[in-house]
Amino acid sequence: MSCSAETNYQTLSIEHKDGADWLTLNRPDAFNAINQVMTEELLDYFGKLYFKHEVRVVVLRGAGKHFCSGLDLNDAGHFGASNPADMRGQRLISEIIMRMRRCPQPIIGLMQGAATGGGLAFALACDVRYAADNARMNVAMAKIGLTGCDIGISYFLPRSVGTSNAAEMMMSGRFVNAKKALRIGLVSEVVESEDLEAAGQGLASEMLAMSPMGLRMTKEGLNFSQDAGGLEVVAAMEDRGQVLCISPFLEEGGKAFMEKRPAVYSDE
Repeated sequence: MSCSAETNYQTLSIEHKDGADWLTLNRPDAFNAINQVMTEELLDYFGKLYFKHEVRVVVLRGAGKHFCSGLDLNDAGHFGASNPADMRGQRLISEIIMRMRRCPQPIIGLMQGAATGGGLAFALACDVRYAADNARMNVAMAKIGLTGCDIGISYFLPRSVGTSNAAEMMMSGRFVNAKKALRIGLVSEVVESEDLEAAGQGLASEMLAMSPMGLRMTKEGLNFSQDAGGLEVVAAMEDRGQVLCISPFLEEGGKAFMEKRPAVYSDE
């Protein structure tokens, strides 16, 4: 197993293991709340991912007992000064979600404890979400005088859980526990807290077994299909992706399957 760590961020820690970045929100004493420094560092990290092909999967998690408790109201930086300043600050945080969706690497979100407000938005922007049995999620903005439509929540949440469940969460700020989150489709799996990392590692390993281009194009295709104009558009996109992968990967993938061994794909 190859492993390396990056330490040039104040609020994030990154460990690179065998093609996967383990990205940890690292303000445990503040429940990993989002401050101005974290905003800037997440923008930097996700902005650089597009051209880092050595990173094929990202696992996003929070240090300590909680995933992320949302905006740090004690260190909100540019918020509250004026409408123009508030809009600039708002757009910076929203851009994190855009970059998470835009990057070609699938993102696995591992939630424990609180995943509230902006923390819920980060989780929703992940491609797959696993939760510990102690996880609790809510649209915290609705509790502090703001709209529940924030940081991509009104886009992702109804697509994940349906309009009625999304409206219940967004119009009340009501908490959803891990059991209900699994039932309504907000998360894919619930495990005990001590098993959360292993669950994420297991899924990351299965993703890494795909061909590099196949994995990237699957994320791209899944995202495009959610906004496509109809079946014909989606089918044309799927056909293009498969044709691009047939020549470089199908022969090796088929042989590996028949020989019951891991496939060895080139990303050159």
